[in-house]
Amino acid sequence: MLQNLHVKNLALIDEIEVEFKKGFNILTGETGAGKSIILGSIGLALGGKYSAEMLRKGAAYGLVELVFTVEHPSQEAQLRALDIYPEEGQLILSRKLMDGRSVSKINGETVTTRILKDVATILIDIHGQHEHQTLIHRKNHLAFLDLFAREEIGDLKDKVKEAWNSCKANEKELALAIKDEDSRRREEDFLSFELEEITKAELKPGEDDLLEEQYKRMLTGRRMAEHMEEAYAYTSDNGGGNAADCISRAVRIFQEISGCDPLAESLYEQLSEIENLLNDFNHELSAARNSVEFSPEEFQEVEIRLNEINRLKSKYGNSVEEIEKYAGQVEEKLEKLHDYENYIASLQKKYEESCRKLEVLAEELSEIRQKQAQIFVERIRLGLKDLNFLDVQFEMKFTRLLECREDGIDEPEFLVSMNPGEPLRPLGMVASGGELSRIMLVIKTVLAYREEIATLIFDEIDTGISGITAGKVAEKMGMLAKEYQVICITHLAQIAAMADAHYVIEKTVQDGVTKTAINELTEEESVAELSRLLGGSAVTESIRQSAVELKKMAELSKRKSE
Repeated sequence: MLQNLHVKNLALIDEIEVEFKKGFNILTGETGAGKSIILGSIGLALGGKYSAEMLRKGAAYGLVELVFTVEHPSQEAQLRALDIYPEEGQLILSRKLMDGRSVSKINGETVTTRILKDVATILIDIHGQHEHQTLIHRKNHLAFLDLFAREEIGDLKDKVKEAWNSCKANEKELALAIKDEDSRRREEDFLSFELEEITKAELKPGEDDLLEEQYKRMLTGRRMAEHMEEAYAYTSDNGGGNAADCISRAVRIFQEISGCDPLAESLYEQLSEIENLLNDFNHELSAARNSVEFSPEEFQEVEIRLNEINRLKSKYGNSVEEIEKYAGQVEEKLEKLHDYENYIASLQKKYEESCRKLEVLAEELSEIRQKQAQIFVERIRLGLKDLNFLDVQFEMKFTRLLECREDGIDEPEFLVSMNPGEPLRPLGMVASGGELSRIMLVIKTVLAYREEIATLIFDEIDTGISGITAGKVAEKMGMLAKEYQVICITHLAQIAAMADAHYVIEKTVQDGVTKTAINELTEEESVAELSRLLGGSAVTESIRQSAVELKKMAELSKRKSE
């Protein structure tokens, strides 16, 4: 149940804190005092839409915090499925609201708004002021039924959706496959050309990397061979004006004068040494030339092969492996195109099988829905009689859709007859606003018993009702509050009199600043508030006595229902 509400810097609220009780919690107050702001703040804390305009003027941030006690084992199990674990039986949900953004937390851990909303559906059900209008639209009737039959339906609804998605995917694949014959032939010719081009290349895994490495080595070898050959040509004694030939001639010339002078003898010896060194160099260079392997023919073969592989890479993939993978895909496509009729037939069979599976699951879901609808409608009928619908007829009509949707083949609709002799007609065409409010209250009550939600919130469920009917609604909500925590905003004294805890919401002005406050009333203060609801601004002693009588009657009604 909702144990505590703390709101700060929201609309007209400076800061308030409310401790809610078990049973029937009633909120009353003058029009415009901020009753809906209180419940609106609960909605915000549970992931509702937020805008910066909601902040109190001049405030840097707003804060809404809810403290729940979790007592139902089923709720604990659902929370565990979301990886949420109460601490000592409590969950603290908070949402800090800032300019243009918000931060949500559960027990101090930051969570997404999506998680916050999922947790909210487990803990609480909020009936807004105009929610009864959803009954007008029959698309919502299926949602109510599925909520009621959730346990019986189990994961069947998910299976139907999965089968529907599969069926649609197969339908799309089949439609894409059935195309113009000329287009198919053009595609077949093009794919055949691609496959032949790749096959003729006879690629080997890793061949491109090996050839790249070999090509680099060959480039280096060719460069070394060319430069060594040129150097040998300049220094060898093969003739042609090279360094060895020129030095040899110089040695012979100096030999003739070496004995004539000590200087000539020294120069001769140096030149002889140079000749010997050059001969040794040429010997080593010749050996090096012979050790460098370079074959122009082999280099040309590698270059041509590498160019071919790189050309295929530019068209089909960045490596030999990717090219071969693409070739496999092409081959698979060609097999389909070569055997096109069988391929289309297999797709058609696949599509039909998925449709049959969808049909079986949808029929199974529809059968469960129709059985549960009888129970659902009967409980609604009984509830409506409790709310002064004495001669009401209430049914659910099932229409079978021409084509299955992701939620099945059913389009159910609530039908109602308010008076004897009148035919059953769609709910939205017959019921008034007040009648829709009462019907929604009954539906919420039936679903509450089914879903085990601990807290129910009603924002002005009394719209359009008065007199005896108001008393019946008060009794119904009082009975509901014996098993659930009920929080209700009301303008009717008959409903307010049933309160186990009565709160008044007031708007005050302090130092020129308007603020909304909420206070729990004592028994005497509650009587005074009931008097205001009955008589407005002119509260007489007789009106006050009427309020006292309402409280006594409410207490008597509670005791009778125990």
